[in-house]
Parts: sequence; structure tokens; C-alpha cells
Amino acid sequence: MLDMFIIDAFAERPLEGNPAAVCPLDGWIDDELMQSIAQEMNLSETVFFAPAGDDYEIRWFTPTREVDMIGHATLAAGHLVLERFRPDVDAVRFLNPCGEMTVSRSGEALALAMPALRPQSCVPPRGLAEALGRQPESVLAAKHYLCVFAHENDVAVLQPDMRALSELDLPAVIVTAPAPGGDSHDFVSRFFAPANGVPEDSVSGVAHLCLAPYWSERLGKPHVTGLQLSQRRGIVVCEDHGERVTLSGHAVVTLEGRICIPAA
Repeated sequence: MLDMFIIDAFAERPLEGNPAAVCPLDGWIDDELMQSIAQEMNLSETVFFAPAGDDYEIRWFTPTREVDMIGHATLAAGHLVLERFRPDVDAVRFLNPCGEMTVSRSGEALALAMPALRPQSCVPPRGLAEALGRQPESVLAAKHYLCVFAHENDVAVLQPDMRALSELDLPAVIVTAPAPGGDSHDFVSRFFAPANGVPEDSVSGVAHLCLAPYWSERLGKPHVTGLQLSQRRGIVVCEDHGERVTLSGHAVVTLEGRICIPAA
């Protein structure tokens, strides 16, 4: 059996934000077994991590495949380490071939530092607007497409054709718009990743690695706050540091137990 937690990331209370299944390991297990566990948990991401000296190696799986960089699940893993395993330290570092990620205490919240995904203007791929059901004002790309709309409601009402989005050449699409004046947040967003087995992610850290530099540059300030307009919703406080982005938020353990696995 393996310990298993469900932790809501970018959430101040249980049943909010984005849930991740978190499976701490003493050492790595078979890739096929990790994929089967992720399929069983059936959340947008299941994160596995194992000790590597004073740090941890980390990997992420959706119900259908392994992916190479996830934000909210890393924040959830960091919360577990800092609260349960190493309460005497102020920060924990996770290592993966795609980069170094650090989760540190930030007052009552947590701060997640990851590599920035700075978007550049691009020619929209054929069928993107049709798949979204609405024409964006502009399209950029980094790891994913970033579609910018004029108004918050343009983002809120989207009902994309997930099959069509899954056939694009990049694995996901971020949609965003400025927040109305006077709101406590600077921009809104949604995140669609059907090619990765996640039609719409609740509160995506990776999406904000792209959103933070875009809105920081557009608004002319290093600190910006985003509201993700998924059904569960969530607030992400972002700071653009150039090559890296810091995302701040809370996390809470919602469920803990043990998962039975087949005998070797």
C-alpha cells in the first residue's frame, strides 16, 4: 500500500481550488503503475515525489499520460512536505528534467517558484477560433496557446469543442481577458487541455506561468492577480521575475488514506 492524499491547491478551504492526488514515495515505482494510479484517482493530476538528498524528484500524471510541468500539484506536494514531513524547514525544492521548482512559506500562504513561460505573438493555427466558438483579439504561444479576449464575459461564456482543441499542435489553450476596473484581480482566465486528458483544469499553475509575464508586461507592474473562471474558481497571486515566476496561494488536505497496489 502507498500513502495517498488529495490536496486542494490555490484554495483556502476544502473543496475549492484545484484538487491534486499526492503520492509520496520512498523510491520510484514502475511508470505503468504510476499511470494506473493516476487513472484510478481520475483527477487532473496525480503527483509522485521521492527523496533526492535534501531535495525531491517529482513527476506528474494525468489520467491518460505523463506530463512535464504542473503547478498546482507541485504546490500541493510542497504543502504536504512542509506541513507533515519537514515542518522545521521554510522551503522545499523539487527537481525534474524540465526545471527546478521551489515551494516556500510566505506568511500564511505558500509561494511556488517555477520557470516562466513567456508567450510570443504567433499566427493562429487553423481552426482555433472555431474550436473556441469565439474569435480572440490576439493569439500568442509559449508551451500552450494564449488567446486574449476583450472582456471577462467573453472568457466566461466559452463552450469549446474539446475534440477540435485536442487536435491542435500544442497540448493546451489558455484564454484570458482583463478584469473590469475596480475588481480585486487584474485578469481572468480558463485553461483547456483535452489532449492531456483534462478538458478544463480548475486552477492551473502552469497557465499562470504564461499569464503572469503577459499581464505583468501589458499592465506595467511586476505583481498581478488572476482569477480562474472554472467551476471551482481560484485566485493566483503572481510575481514576474524574468526567467522565473512566483505563484502564491494556499493549500489544504481534503482527504488522506492508503491506496492498495498489486503485489510485485
